[in-house]
Amino acid sequence: METNLRAQKTCLVLGGRGFIGSHLVAALAAEGWRVRSFDRAGSKPLVRYGLCPSLEQLDGDFTDAADVARAVEGCEVCFHLVSTTLPKTSNDDPLFDVESNLLSSIRFLQQAHKAGVKRVVFVSSGGTVYGPPRELPIPETHATDPQCSYGIVKLAIEKYLELFRELHGLDYRILRLSNPFGEGQRLQASQGAVAVFLGKALRGERIEIWGDGTVVRDYVHISDVVAALTRAATAPTKSRVFNIGSGEGLSLNGLLDGIEHVLGRPARRVYLNARAFDVPVNLLDIGRARQELGWAPRLSFIEGLMRFAAALDDSAVGGAAGVGR
Repeated sequence: METNLRAQKTCLVLGGRGFIGSHLVAALAAEGWRVRSFDRAGSKPLVRYGLCPSLEQLDGDFTDAADVARAVEGCEVCFHLVSTTLPKTSNDDPLFDVESNLLSSIRFLQQAHKAGVKRVVFVSSGGTVYGPPRELPIPETHATDPQCSYGIVKLAIEKYLELFRELHGLDYRILRLSNPFGEGQRLQASQGAVAVFLGKALRGERIEIWGDGTVVRDYVHISDVVAALTRAATAPTKSRVFNIGSGEGLSLNGLLDGIEHVLGRPARRVYLNARAFDVPVNLLDIGRARQELGWAPRLSFIEGLMRFAAALDDSAVGGAAGVGR
């Protein structure tokens, strides 16, 4: 069934030129899918696709129903990776978050239903939808008490996916991601501790750590994220919501230890006062994904970090030398 689906049908990647999306597009094309990538006009893929004769690239606005209708036409599976906000700044303008993400996602679901889409794979947030953890590792059955608009909107989209399944039979899978990292991630972005810290270490800049560095998070390499996404496109699972992470927690101090090990030199660490809103530990239980998706992370943090560092060039790190050579 999966072979026929890939040979005869088109899948859509909304946000196909972003960090996760560009990796996903390349992987889907390599697996034999006919891939349609949808993203803003003028945006460029964060990783090179290579030769992909089965790839169709569409420019459009996710908030425009006509653009989205054009994108979903003829598609069997749709991957929804679009987000216009970040967790730490989403509370600054929750109206924008709701209008650009929640309302646009509902319009997308309406168009997907009209177009006869069979399954939607939605990237949600394992770091925000649960809120402060009451048990560790955090299972999919954990209470959902997000503390930021970003998490609230992600959770609301999840609920609308279930509504459209009940009303229209639109199937879906939700992947609640931890913290993905890897090749193509921007080193000077405003989120993504691995990429930001790696970039600062390469440039010899101060790395500011809020608190004593014992805050623990779950970091998963992009190749493992993509493997989960492609599996979720067709896997016949009884569950529809899955945590995707490394299965192991890593402190900020441990993260920096890893960067120093890979680069072979110390980083300039600066410890600042802790922030009250930082949860001490966030670690996802990935047992359901192992059992039902047949998925498990393959790369350790150090292995993934070595791949990331080896893929960098001088232009990516502002002239720092000695990486990937």
